[in-house]
Amino acid sequence: MNEDRFTNDRPRITVWERLRQGLARTRDGLLGPLEAIRGRPASDFLDRLEEVLLATDVGPEDTATIMADVQTRLAKGSLDWPVVYAALEEALVATLAHAEREFTLPAVAPATILFVGVNGSGKTTTVAKTARLLTEGGTRTLLVAADTFRAAAIEQLVELGRNVGVEVLAHRPGADPGAVVHDALEHARSAGYDAVLIDTAGRLQTKRPLMEELGKVRRVVERLLGRPPDERLLVVDATVGQNAISQAALFHEAVGLTGLVITKLDGTARGGAVIPITRSLALPILWIGTGEGLDELQPFRTRDFVRALIRG
Repeated sequence: MNEDRFTNDRPRITVWERLRQGLARTRDGLLGPLEAIRGRPASDFLDRLEEVLLATDVGPEDTATIMADVQTRLAKGSLDWPVVYAALEEALVATLAHAEREFTLPAVAPATILFVGVNGSGKTTTVAKTARLLTEGGTRTLLVAADTFRAAAIEQLVELGRNVGVEVLAHRPGADPGAVVHDALEHARSAGYDAVLIDTAGRLQTKRPLMEELGKVRRVVERLLGRPPDERLLVVDATVGQNAISQAALFHEAVGLTGLVITKLDGTARGGAVIPITRSLALPILWIGTGEGLDELQPFRTRDFVRALIRG
């Protein structure tokens, strides 16, 4: 692991600037082809728009919805290019209106957040980034290394916890994940932690099915706290696009997902996949990752996201 990527010794930039930079590749893929026909009649925009929406992985169903919305909006006024872009922006906002939900701590501590997802999705780093966000807001946070099947995952979370100044509870590699979570919750209650963030395996090296293990972790939390984990978040790598939809059904069956975290938006021109992913899964997006730095995770805000795509 290149630890330099995860330190905070970088020039501070605004949340908006991080979002704008993180969506640069998708924005270029969306606006580049449209700008190439600027100067032609704006009616040409609609023909090109359908192509670029599909190219950025928005998907046929959502592309059709957006196209119909844009056409309806344009029917009410002129076809000047500023009007056309404004219509696209509002159509995208409407399409993603259901996707935004702010994370709030439950009334009874400790809050528990269970992170699930396939290996390589950025899950462990996302756990640490979330801890940083919560800690900056005054929330006493404990990290739990429940991906015990990979020694590297435990080591990575311990190192990341050190970087963000948060305690990590970890057992030896190969330990029972349920036992790790049990001990972490007992420790969190006795030490007065506000939130417990649980990292989990994305692939098992044993005969035990992954989903069975995740279901067990959920039951451990429910048995100790009298409720399931307050958030069960699927961490989705934006670079895999709509393939994430097929992954999600199994995780949803195992733990009952409550939301999404979309990572690696800076590494793809297919950021449009956010639209079909959140619609198909009927799940909100709590946070998005726009880079590798520990400060490059932010709450998902629909209008800000769309504005960064359309206006830059």
